[in-house]
Amino acid sequence: MNKSIAIDGPSGAGKSTLSRMIAKRYGLIYVDTGAMYRTVGLYVLRNGTDSHDRGGVVSLLPDIHIGMRYDSAGVQRMLLNGEDVSEEIRLPAVSLYASDVSAMPEVRSFLLQMQRKLAEENSVIMDGRDIGTVVLPHAGLKIFLSASPEDRARRRYEELRLKGVETTPEDVFRDISYRDANDSSRAAAPLRAAEGAVILDTTGNTLEESFETISSLVQEYLNGGDE
Repeated sequence: MNKSIAIDGPSGAGKSTLSRMIAKRYGLIYVDTGAMYRTVGLYVLRNGTDSHDRGGVVSLLPDIHIGMRYDSAGVQRMLLNGEDVSEEIRLPAVSLYASDVSAMPEVRSFLLQMQRKLAEENSVIMDGRDIGTVVLPHAGLKIFLSASPEDRARRRYEELRLKGVETTPEDVFRDISYRDANDSSRAAAPLRAAEGAVILDTTGNTLEESFETISSLVQEYLNGGDE
């Protein structure tokens, strides 16, 4: 029987990095749902449509074909109408578009079946904002990962700097704060911890400390009975 692990939390909490590490250790399929919303956001941005124009965004959805593949290292690559956009979707401007379009119920519905199908066909670790509450409410293990806004902004700034993206700590903190407000206040699947989720605050933790904490939870779950 396939296993499913849901990792939720705000922007910059380390969900993607830690989920990739867990997937590699335990042979799970890693599904980055945030990358799906970023791909939609990128298409909207490229088409010059305002990210708050709900009608305009919805009208574009039939033209968006999202694909995923995994490279030799097991890293998820995102395809937009056949084009690999894995690097472009991480740019700050795309992050803001992704946050805005993800608040639209039509966009969430557009991606929901794709996300659930992946979990039906594979043992997965899936991260996002509403995995445990909406996408996989029956996941065998649910974790809500968080950290202080200052800690998350610092981590994200270092990540962007290493990728050569020109930004400032102040801009990153402002973006984090904007996305936090968007995620928590939206009407469609607002960010919150799922019922039964293990809540982990990683403020001040090293990556290795956070990984070992989550790894112990995953090991216990995988060693247990069926979901």
